[in-house]
Amino acid sequence: MTDTGTKNGNLGMYLKSQRSRLGYSLRQVEELTEKEISNAYLSQLENGSIKNPSPNILYTLSSVYDVDYEELMRRTGYIVRSSDHSSDQKHGKAATNAIENLSSEEEAALLEYLEMIRRRKR
Repeated sequence: MTDTGTKNGNLGMYLKSQRSRLGYSLRQVEELTEKEISNAYLSQLENGSIKNPSPNILYTLSSVYDVDYEELMRRTGYIVRSSDHSSDQKHGKAATNAIENLSSEEEAALLEYLEMIRRRKR
């Protein structure tokens, strides 16, 4: 299934980072999923060619990578947190979303730095 119109929350980059974190090759993941997910399919997921994998695929990957299934569903666009819809509240999540394992303190520091750069430009 490919869908270029999806709200892909960096799913491919996230999957690749989780696979790398564990030191797995594409073929090892294929074996760990008992060939439910081929290495070619996973490669396409990681490079963004496939943007809407089935929830079953996401569930299998969440188990193999030991990551939150809901997080994979959110990154694919199947689930949207209510806070993501809030137009009254500005936040830096979109700007810092690509950085994995970013603490709230680190995000705050990045936002402070961004504000400093914006002030310089004025």
